[in-house]
Amino acid sequence: MQFKDRADAGRQLAKKLSKFAGRQDVLVLGLPRGGVPVAAEVAQALGAPFDIFLVRKLGVPGHSELAMGALAEGGVEVLSDNLIHDLGIPEQVVQQVAVRERLELDRRDALYRQGRARPPIQGRVVIVVDDGLATGASMQAAVFALKKLGPSQVVVAVPVGAMETCDRLRQEADEVVCAATPEPFQAVGLWYQRFDQTTDEEVRQLLARYSEASDPVAVARNRD
Repeated sequence: MQFKDRADAGRQLAKKLSKFAGRQDVLVLGLPRGGVPVAAEVAQALGAPFDIFLVRKLGVPGHSELAMGALAEGGVEVLSDNLIHDLGIPEQVVQQVAVRERLELDRRDALYRQGRARPPIQGRVVIVVDDGLATGASMQAAVFALKKLGPSQVVVAVPVGAMETCDRLRQEADEVVCAATPEPFQAVGLWYQRFDQTTDEEVRQLLARYSEASDPVAVARNRD
């Protein structure tokens, strides 16, 4: 399976989540940046409110695509201690990367939300969406952080993911929906015909247009 783009992936993923359609307790959260356009399509298809959840991967210096951990909203930090130990990465270097990524997380929070409040999580079924799962470090951090906020259920949902990563996240989340788990997986972008980088402006516009905090009247209408 290869998706045309992230919007197409979101529509395809929504079909796998149809049991959540029309429920008043569902909230769809996208992981910026690439997961946001996917999540927006899922939320529209399900008639559910939409927002973002901020997570930053901690990349190994010199190999930024390799995650040694991740940060999430609420001060949550998840570290891959075994990887850090095996690569001999000094604690000081880990903390330097963490500080840099925390500053970027805070920058995105201010830019994307434009002063809007974060949506309430407690008691809701939270569907957290990304455009794909490779190592899963960012999603793991998101699940860990979200569970601290008291949702009734955390559902991980992605259009495509590495089979072993999807299986591992089933130990963390209440439910994991991976629409496709091709083998060999290699990289998320291989499963999209168009995989342009999602920009800050695209995220900001989608959040301003569809978020629960932006248009409570529209959200209430969706719930009716």
